[in-house]
Amino acid sequence: MLFRLVSKLVLPIVAWAAFPGLPAVAQSQTGVGTRAHLDRQLDTQLAAIAAAHHGRLTVFAKNLRTGETAALAADEPVQTASVIKLAILLHAAEQLRAGKASMDEKLVLTKDNQAPGSGVLNDLDTPLALTLRDVLTLMVVLSDNTATNMAIDRFGLHNIDATIVAAGLHDTWLYKKIFLPATEAMPADQPKFGLGKTTAREMASIMERLVECRLDLSGGPAQTADGPICGQMLTMLREQQDRDGLPRYLETLDTSEQGSAIGNKTGALDAVRNDVAVIASKAGPIVIAAFTQENADQRWTGDNEAQKTLGKVGEAVVKAWSPAGLDPTVIDWKNPLAKQPTR
Repeated sequence: MLFRLVSKLVLPIVAWAAFPGLPAVAQSQTGVGTRAHLDRQLDTQLAAIAAAHHGRLTVFAKNLRTGETAALAADEPVQTASVIKLAILLHAAEQLRAGKASMDEKLVLTKDNQAPGSGVLNDLDTPLALTLRDVLTLMVVLSDNTATNMAIDRFGLHNIDATIVAAGLHDTWLYKKIFLPATEAMPADQPKFGLGKTTAREMASIMERLVECRLDLSGGPAQTADGPICGQMLTMLREQQDRDGLPRYLETLDTSEQGSAIGNKTGALDAVRNDVAVIASKAGPIVIAAFTQENADQRWTGDNEAQKTLGKVGEAVVKAWSPAGLDPTVIDWKNPLAKQPTR
């Protein structure tokens, strides 16, 4: 097991533009980028965490201020579970930016779209009118599957996947609505991945794009007007209620008054526990994407081994890069561009 995991260790060679004070830029396939500082010691720690886990672990982490990166099998395609909802959130931001959607527009919940699993909309009477803001908030904060189906209907499956491609991602895909049969022929790999597929590196790049508010998919600079749009998305992620994964050992006190230093999106299946987070550390914003697959422990409890493994990943990355801990004010959660120069 150790040999198999270590042999898959991936050392990333590209990174995207980050916060002030980064090193000289180099071009990457997804747009303007920076020369990454590879943290091999942290790579070794991640490999040790993976070797102790009864399942598979893939990770990509990046400090957006310093450019430091660490990775473990970061380009291996994995099941997304509900983490794919981050891609829907990115597409929603693009539509808001283009004036093709409004947070205040009304969507109607119908019985046909109700899906079991996480969330609350499956338990409510239909028809029910909700705003797009309501739908996206429930999709993120409670990982509501019914809200997700409503968002997919609103934006269109093909349009969401087109945004994923335009963002420069090659191994990320949303296949279909949740707990509903596909309405068209599926790719050959869909049965293997289920709802969606991605890699740790690619899903981290979606979170990074939202944190840096790079909504111009053609690679143009961030625009001042984009800041509040990204802020709405980051606020939803910051209020996401499942904190048993990456945040597990990082925030142990009540954050209800001052707010969390972490925004994240989780995903879970019987043998899958995933988490993608941005962490406001004293050393700068840190993005981590961590995916566990083929887990031996399939209990649906907060003490599932995979949840603890994700917690160890978050703890290892933050201790390595920000020994002084977290600072929620490092990110302006309402408008991330307020802490970055715009052009």
